[in-house]
Amino acid sequence: MKKLFGFLLMLTFALVLSACNSSDSTGSETSSGSNEVAADTGKIELTYWYAWGDKIGENNENLVKMFNESQDKIHVTAEYQGTYDDLHAKTQAAFAAKNAPEVTMNEIASIGVFAKSGMTQDLTPFVEQDDMDLDDFNPGLMGNSYVDDKLYGLPYLRSTPILYMNTTMLEEAGLDPAGPKDWAEFEEYLRALTVEGKTVGMTMPVNIWMYEAFVAQGEGQMISDDETKATFNEEAGVEALEFWKKLEKEGIIKVPGGEEAGEVAKQDFANSRSAMIFSSTADLSYNLSVAEEQGFELNTAFMPSNKVHGVPTGGANLVMTAGLDEEKQKAAWEFIKWMTAKEQTIYASKFTGYLPSRLSAVDSDEMKALYEERPQFKVAVDQLQYGHARPMAEAYPEIATIVTDAIARTLLEDDLSPQDALDAAAEKANQLLK
Repeated sequence: MKKLFGFLLMLTFALVLSACNSSDSTGSETSSGSNEVAADTGKIELTYWYAWGDKIGENNENLVKMFNESQDKIHVTAEYQGTYDDLHAKTQAAFAAKNAPEVTMNEIASIGVFAKSGMTQDLTPFVEQDDMDLDDFNPGLMGNSYVDDKLYGLPYLRSTPILYMNTTMLEEAGLDPAGPKDWAEFEEYLRALTVEGKTVGMTMPVNIWMYEAFVAQGEGQMISDDETKATFNEEAGVEALEFWKKLEKEGIIKVPGGEEAGEVAKQDFANSRSAMIFSSTADLSYNLSVAEEQGFELNTAFMPSNKVHGVPTGGANLVMTAGLDEEKQKAAWEFIKWMTAKEQTIYASKFTGYLPSRLSAVDSDEMKALYEERPQFKVAVDQLQYGHARPMAEAYPEIATIVTDAIARTLLEDDLSPQDALDAAAEKANQLLK
């Protein structure tokens, strides 16, 4: 474990150097305006690091501003840090340099890496002291909150992948705008929606999160429960990749490559060059606004099933960094508790499309009214009954990269079979798991 942590830190220092020399158009490196405060206010000062810009960034800045205005003992400065990868790399480097933020977001698959490396604080004593009702958190979102039976993060901006559909295009093709129910119907939709030289059924970049969903739909999993063996090369994983390769070879899905692949998928969908897209429920508010601007109707649906329904959960939990003094710990806990409370959960879900992580929020009059007006928001909530936690093995981030590369090679090379590619990836993964 120590060797892995040391290796990660060496990598992250390099990543931080490059990241600090670039900017992301979706956010800014630090917050502004509402978070500026004089140093002599007497308040306890906390720094909060978050990922992603646009509506997600606005949500974080707005909530922090509301927290600062809700009381007079703690002041939080929110700072944007890029993607999850950027955020994690910077947090690891800052922790090593002893200037980490007191509160940050952990993408859920990284909860275990940070906790086992001693970078985040066990929140169990704080929950017990306040007698917090953890049963109010949706149980489908708690799987990535515990490490070795200790609570290391509370669900904050959480998601599942869902199917977005340009229902205007579906209706023109004579298809049910409710969407495909299973893989067979999904293939039929893709074929009907593809017009050579004009449109494609779906633009679908290689994405480990989506692959995890397809594996779960075949009743499989990525690694064994005891985290000692790769299982993505078993029947469910191979069947998923064979299906992807078939769709790509027939030309009814487009698989862009490179760092801009995700952006290409978004633009194809926005410009009606593709009729469907798999994406996070966090993109719902954005996609609804795009559909309105571009003049088409948008609907959402469960990801199509295979043997069963199945999706990974995603998004981030809020965590407290380790090593804070008692005063900072108490203040950080108050902030985390406030950010994950029912009222803030409702605000964040309505503003972005992220899942409401508390059951009391789902049952609130505000969310019920939203679901009545915009049923697209309820799809991910209903689909959560089929949600799975993501693997949290310390080696999983590296394994995910290995699997992603194997998938991309399989789709590019006609003579490379899914079984051979995944077997080779599993061999590398097993070495890491050992």
